[in-house]
Amino acid sequence: MGVGDRTPGRTRRTVRGGGGAEPATVRRRAVAVLSALVVVAAGAGCDVASHRDADAKPRPRAVVKPTNPPPGLPATLTTGQRLTWAACPAPTTAQGDGDAPGGDYECATMKAPLDYRHPGRDTIRVALIRKRATGPEEKRLGSLVLNFGGPGVSGVMELPEFADGYASLGERYDLVSFDPRGVGGTIPVNCGTKAYEGSDVCAKRSGKILPYVGTAHTARDLDLMRYLLGDRRLHYFGVSYGTELGGVYAHLFPKNVGRLVLEAPVDPTENLLQRDISQARAVQAAFERFARHCAETYDDCPTGSDPDRAGERVGALLAKLTKTPAATDGGEKLDGDLAAHAIGNFLDLGKDSWGQLVKALAEVTEKGTGTQLMKKAYDHAPGATARTGGEPTGGNGTSAYVAITCADSDLRPGFDSSEKWIKDAEAVSPLFGKAWASGVYLCYDWPFHGERDTPDVSAKGAAPILVVAGTGDPTTPYPGGRHMVSELGDEVGVLLTVRAEGHGTYPQNRCAGKAVDAYLLDGTVPARGTTCS
Repeated sequence: MGVGDRTPGRTRRTVRGGGGAEPATVRRRAVAVLSALVVVAAGAGCDVASHRDADAKPRPRAVVKPTNPPPGLPATLTTGQRLTWAACPAPTTAQGDGDAPGGDYECATMKAPLDYRHPGRDTIRVALIRKRATGPEEKRLGSLVLNFGGPGVSGVMELPEFADGYASLGERYDLVSFDPRGVGGTIPVNCGTKAYEGSDVCAKRSGKILPYVGTAHTARDLDLMRYLLGDRRLHYFGVSYGTELGGVYAHLFPKNVGRLVLEAPVDPTENLLQRDISQARAVQAAFERFARHCAETYDDCPTGSDPDRAGERVGALLAKLTKTPAATDGGEKLDGDLAAHAIGNFLDLGKDSWGQLVKALAEVTEKGTGTQLMKKAYDHAPGATARTGGEPTGGNGTSAYVAITCADSDLRPGFDSSEKWIKDAEAVSPLFGKAWASGVYLCYDWPFHGERDTPDVSAKGAAPILVVAGTGDPTTPYPGGRHMVSELGDEVGVLLTVRAEGHGTYPQNRCAGKAVDAYLLDGTVPARGTTCS
C-alpha cells in the first residue's frame, strides 16, 4: 500500500499461506509489478545546516535512572544497557549517504532482541538520533519519540530535516527518532542494490531478518527505547504509518502510554487492499476540489473551465502519456502512471501546492514536456510512491517498505482476486484507481506468512491519545481518524478534526498546532468534538 507523507508516512496481521501455486505467467506479472515499486526514500542525502559547532561538547545532564523496565527481557538488554550518545556519523548507504547532520544531533545504538519471542537469543542494533531539549533543564519533560511515516523511512535521516517544525516541542523535550527494523541503520533489508528485484532476492539477501521487521516487533523496540531513555511512560508523535505503530504500541503497552499524538491516521479497520481503495477514492475527491478551484481562479486552467469535465480532460492526458510519454529536462520519460502519482503528491501538500500543480499541468498540456510533474512523481516517502517506478537516489526505503508491509499483512491474493481489486479501485477513482491499485501484487509470492489482516490498536486503560485527522487528506482519508478513535476505545481516543487539504496538518495549521502543543506540553486534552479550520 502506500501511505507516504510529506513530513513523511503508512501500512499491516492471522497467519495463513499464500494461496497455493500460480501459473508461471502470473508469477512473471507479479514480479514485473513489484519491480516497479521503486521510490526515493524521503530525506535521503539531505544536507542540514547546524546551529552549533560540530565539535561542541554536549552540556552535561544528570544521569536518569530508568524505571518500569519492559518485562521478559534479559538484564543485559535492560538494567545492563545504557545508551552512549556521540556525534552522528555520515549516513550509511542504506540510509541514503550524504553528510553528517551536525552538532545539534547525537546518535546512539540500542541493542534489542531479534525475536521478542526468544529474547535471549540473537540481538540487533537499532539506530537512534536525538536533538536535546533547547530550554532549561528543570522544565524538560523527557523524550518525545517521533516516527515520520513510511514504512521504510529513516528517522535518523528525517529528524534533522523536519526538527524545525517541532521546535516548540523541542524546547521541553529531547526530540528522538530512529530507524525502524529493516530500514537504514537497523538491520537494513536488501531486495536489490539499484531497484527492488523481487521476493526471491529479498529472501536470498535478507531472509534471516524478514520475519522480524514487522510493526509489532518495532513497537516492542519502542518500549525498550522508552526505558533506556529514562522515561516511565512513552511520549510519542507518529505521522501516517507512524500512527499505526503508535496504535500497536498502545495496544501492547497501554499502561506505558504517556502523551501520544497520532496525526494523519491510517484506518485500523481496513486491510491492505481496502486502504488502497479508500485512498484512491480520497485522492479523486481531492483532485475534484482542486479542479473547481482551478476553474474559478485561472482563465486558462489546464484542467478546463468546467470542473465537472476536469477528470475526463486529465484522464485523456494520462492516456496520451501512457501511449506516448512526455520528455523531461532530465532525459526521463513521463508516462501516465508517473503523472498520476505526481498529481497525487501535489495534492498531498495541500492548497499551498495547487498553484504549482497548475503550472506543472500547463507545462505538459501546452509544451508537451513533463519536467515539473516528473520531479514530483518521486518526491515522497516510500508508502505514497512505492508504485511509481524509477530508480531511487539512495537508501533502502523501497526494500524496507515491501518487507515491512508484507511482514504485517497476511493478504496474498491470487491473480483473479487481484484483478477484481483493481477494477474496484478504478470504479471509485477513474483517474487514479488503476495506478493506486497496482499495489495489490505487493506481497504476491512473499516467502513468509504475514502477521495479520488489520492491526489491533485497542488500548483499554491507556491515558488519552490525541488523534489528529484532516478532512481533505488524500492519503489517509478522514474516516480513518474516526475509526482509529473508536478502535483505541472511547475512553482513550480523542479526535481533533482539522478542516484542511493535504496529508498532515502539524505545524502548518495554527489551530491544530496550538492544540497539539497544549496536549504535549501541558497535558491539556482537547474537548471531544473540537474542530479546527
